[in-house]
Amino acid sequence: MEHYVIALSKYFIAIFLALYTYECFAVFRFQDEERRKGIYTRQIILMFFFHFSAFLTICVQTGELQYLFFYAFQQLAIFATLVLFELFYPTLNRLIVHNMCMLLTIGFIILTRLSFEKAMKQFIIVVISLVISMIIPHFIYKMKFLKNLSWLYALIGIISLGIVLLLGSITNGSKISYTIAGITFQPSEFVKIIFVFFIASALYQSSKFLHVVYVTLVAAVHVLILVVSKDLGGALIFFMTYVLMVYLATHKIRYLLLGLGGGCAASIVAYQIFSHIQTRVQAWRDPWSVIDGDGYQITQSLFSLGRGELFGLGLFKGAPDDIPFVEQDFIFSAVVEEMGLIVGLCLILICLSCFIMFMNISMKLKDRFYQLVAFGLGVLYIFQIFLTIGGDTKFIPLTGVTLPLVSYGGSSVLTILIMFSIIEGLFMIRLDEGAKSARRKQKATRRETTESEPSFRRSRQPEEERQPEEERQPEDDGQQEQER
Repeated sequence: MEHYVIALSKYFIAIFLALYTYECFAVFRFQDEERRKGIYTRQIILMFFFHFSAFLTICVQTGELQYLFFYAFQQLAIFATLVLFELFYPTLNRLIVHNMCMLLTIGFIILTRLSFEKAMKQFIIVVISLVISMIIPHFIYKMKFLKNLSWLYALIGIISLGIVLLLGSITNGSKISYTIAGITFQPSEFVKIIFVFFIASALYQSSKFLHVVYVTLVAAVHVLILVVSKDLGGALIFFMTYVLMVYLATHKIRYLLLGLGGGCAASIVAYQIFSHIQTRVQAWRDPWSVIDGDGYQITQSLFSLGRGELFGLGLFKGAPDDIPFVEQDFIFSAVVEEMGLIVGLCLILICLSCFIMFMNISMKLKDRFYQLVAFGLGVLYIFQIFLTIGGDTKFIPLTGVTLPLVSYGGSSVLTILIMFSIIEGLFMIRLDEGAKSARRKQKATRRETTESEPSFRRSRQPEEERQPEEERQPEDDGQQEQER
């Protein structure tokens, strides 16, 4: 019996996630959230069955009761998140919340399989992060002064990254974190959001040439600090976000071309200067030549991807533990190996549906500042996914970036949850702008109707009633004389 459960569960896992992914894109057929309710209900049901099928396999494979209790706690946390978000924010975008919970669910499943201890730590971090992110939409909606703090954003970002450069600890060859009271932080994750707010605030105030130069200089300081800290992935994310946000704010193609050209030139210079970049490029170009050294990670990742096939080997049937740092940098390879290529593709499409919704919200926002923030956060999110999955599949050199909401990492999870909550706050602002616009149109329509109503009524009066009283008076006098 156990054999049949394990053999069949991987097919159910793929089917449930594929159906959920289809509903992610079916949402875009309707503009009104009310008409999407049926889709959202089906998503919750499919999410539950997907989660249940995966943990049923884990419990059967291990035979340990602790996994059953862990599953129950996860279900409680996810259900509470769905209910509380909708209770506190009735006008929220439910696709964003549902995808957020589904990505967390996938992360819980694969981390539980890889390391129960790390999965428990991740779960605690996620619960705390969800509590924090629950209040973010309210502040975004209420705090209108956020658009006027460009200098403060720049100062906080540069100081935070500078502290890490000077006092941070080295992790895998890069200075990306520091520890306070036993808790390790990766400030560059949080500075990503502050960086987006800085660019949006600065370009909201002005998009003239001198102002763009000022924004470029401040952005360059952020990127250079990350490069010196050897945080290549973070530097790439900051740079691409800056270039695309400047292009959106100015609509000038020359800024985009100059930015991309400058980025290519900077990459060549960095390759010549930093030996660790040369090592990663060599491991990307020909990992088999250095399989016993720097190419070991990427070759093992490719082996995992190849073993997975469509439906995967099944949970606990693969060997993703052969990949060093699999819980952080190569989580996508572990998902594909044991849960299948279909699940891996669905994971990418779910992330893509989030990005499309971010862009949809950005395009419909009328306030320039909020529009730039939504756009910048969307670029941050999708480019981080591109770097992670591209590195795991040998499409681009490895950058050491985590997969949002799926990989192990406290700072990354908290940052992405805050990012999703900010987007929810922007969605509420967009609805408020739409409601105000509708009220203005109604008032304008009423005013036009009121102004045109008297002339309309006069046009319906009989001809003789519209004659001036002086013109009718002689006729009346003649009639009175004849009567007398």
